[in-house]
Amino acid sequence: MPAEVLAQAAAEMLDWPDASGKPSGMGVMEMSHRGKEFQSIYEAAEADIRELLAVPANFKILFMQGGGLAENAIIPLNLAGMRAAPGTQGSADFVVTGSWSEKSLKEAGKYCQANVAANTKGGGFTAIPAPPSWKLDPSASYVHLCTNETINGVEFHSLPDLKALGSGAALVIDFSSHVASRPVDWNKVGLAFGGAQKNLGPAGLTMVVVREDLLGYSASICPSAFDYKTVADNQSMYNTPPTYAIYMAGLVFKWLKRQGGIAAMEARNMAKAELLYAALDASDFFYNKVHKDCRSRMNVPFFLRDESRNQAFLDGAKDAGLLQLKGHKSVGGMRASIYNAMPIEGVQTLVSYMREFEQKQA
Repeated sequence: MPAEVLAQAAAEMLDWPDASGKPSGMGVMEMSHRGKEFQSIYEAAEADIRELLAVPANFKILFMQGGGLAENAIIPLNLAGMRAAPGTQGSADFVVTGSWSEKSLKEAGKYCQANVAANTKGGGFTAIPAPPSWKLDPSASYVHLCTNETINGVEFHSLPDLKALGSGAALVIDFSSHVASRPVDWNKVGLAFGGAQKNLGPAGLTMVVVREDLLGYSASICPSAFDYKTVADNQSMYNTPPTYAIYMAGLVFKWLKRQGGIAAMEARNMAKAELLYAALDASDFFYNKVHKDCRSRMNVPFFLRDESRNQAFLDGAKDAGLLQLKGHKSVGGMRASIYNAMPIEGVQTLVSYMREFEQKQA
């Protein structure tokens, strides 16, 4: 979270002021979600993120709950039946490029026929297979990608054109961990979803951006609160939404606009990532396993060639004010997450520390 957003939220905790600066006499957590005060917060947040991401008018923006993991069930419950034969669950294709798309495949298999179109696990999740090599099911309702894998550090730098691949399926992308870090090519996307807690706000809010023609295909067993058409028809107010998380995300959206919008954030993110990867590539002590054409700008996993020095590296990093660098338990090593709110000075400090540590260990 950007520091100035946290400071503003702290200042408004007990008494939220409206756009004119007039105090409301209550904090956001005390508001009715149907009251005019929160409605103004919601409408501004929806308008700002639509502008930032250049979301076309024929897409609905839904503010939901349950995180990205819940969407792995909610999506097949809503979309798998679009092209299904009567009496069948329908099918979806999955391109498995890391731990999160692997989880998506497994969860969707409870609600539809989940097909593996491609899987890079055998190569350690370090590359993205070329789209023409994917084995797509002609009857699949959608093709699922996790466009940035936080654990493995793999990112799609461009989206596939499913029509060019001969598929009539909708493209579904999990952009949880790099949303608002780069533009989205909506001409290729049917649905995008993401938990807010990486780049948009605090945990508790999930944003879904769905093309209108994909609404209305939910399975009979889909809970009403998770039926995209129901949520869209009620402007995300069918049940009480995560109001405070929406408010916080709205502050982040305004912060993003003050920074110059998505184009400016992409330039910053490229500079941060290039700085860190250059340091890794120049080192004989540290290394990154991911192919250069699909390295993540948000999550940079790296390893010490001598892993017996891992704890010493982490201890020194903590003393230098560099926190949470330990890699995910499933892959080990280190991981630097350099989301939008991380300034380039943070990456510069990390690179400087890495060089000092390497010199001392030589």
